[in-house]
Amino acid sequence: MAVAGSPEAPLEFLQLVADPLRWQLLCRLAQSDYRVGELAAEEGKAQNLVSYHLGLLRSAGLVSARRSSADGRDSYYRLDIARLGEGFAAAGKTLHPALQLARSPHDIHKASRRRPRVLFLCTGNSARSQMAEALLVDRSGGAIDARSAGSHPKPLHPGAVRVMFERGIDISGKRTKSLDRFAHTRFDRVITLCDRVKEICPEFPGAPITAHWSVPDPAADAPTDEDGYSMFVSCADDIESRVHLLIADVECHVEPTGRAHVAR
Repeated sequence: MAVAGSPEAPLEFLQLVADPLRWQLLCRLAQSDYRVGELAAEEGKAQNLVSYHLGLLRSAGLVSARRSSADGRDSYYRLDIARLGEGFAAAGKTLHPALQLARSPHDIHKASRRRPRVLFLCTGNSARSQMAEALLVDRSGGAIDARSAGSHPKPLHPGAVRVMFERGIDISGKRTKSLDRFAHTRFDRVITLCDRVKEICPEFPGAPITAHWSVPDPAADAPTDEDGYSMFVSCADDIESRVHLLIADVECHVEPTGRAHVAR
C-alpha cells in the first residue's frame, strides 16, 4: 500500500476494503475473533482463498493473528477496528475536510426498564473474564449488567486485582463462579475470552448474540515479578479496548424501550 498520508493511500485503502469477500471478512471480524476455517465455512469459500484475502488485510495492518491456546496448529484472526476507522477517516478527510469522522460519546439509555446483560466466560474466572466484567460495568457507567464465570473456577488472581485497582476499579471482593451457575440465565450477549472455553461453551436460553475474544491468559505460568505483571497490564489494555467497542455496539442494539435486541 502507499505511504500513509500520501494522496494514493486513501484510494488504495478503499480498494482494499471494497472487495466483496474482504468486506464480508471485515464485517465478521468486527463482531468476533475467528479461525480461518470458521470464516471459510461462514462465507462458503475455499479456505486457501480466505487465507489469501486475510493475508492482504494483515499486510495492511487491518487484521492480526495469534496462535490458539486450545490448538497451537490454528490461529485466531482479529480486526484492528481503530486502524480501520483511521483509514476511513483519512479517506473522508482527503476528499473534503467536512467528511472527517467525529466520534460521538456513548449514550446507552440508562432509564431503561432492563439493562442489557452480558456474560464473559473463560477457564478459571480468575483474571480475564473478571477484568472484562468490571471494565464493562465501570466504563458503561452501570448501564450494562455484566457477569463472568469459568469452566473450572480458580481463586481470583492478585495480578487481576492490582491491574484493575490501577484503573480505579476494586474487584478484590469478587468471587469466582462456575458457568453452570448461569446455565438457565438469559443474556443478551455471551462472550468467550478463552480459546478452550469457546470449544465447550454451552447454549444459553434466548439465543444470545455470541462472540469470541481470543485473549492470552496472563495467569498461565506467569512469573511473579514485574515482567509477569506486565502480562496483566497488556491483557487489561486489550480487554479495555474491546470493551469500549462493545459498549458502542450494544448502544446500537438498544431499542427505544431500553430492551436490548436479541438475535434470533
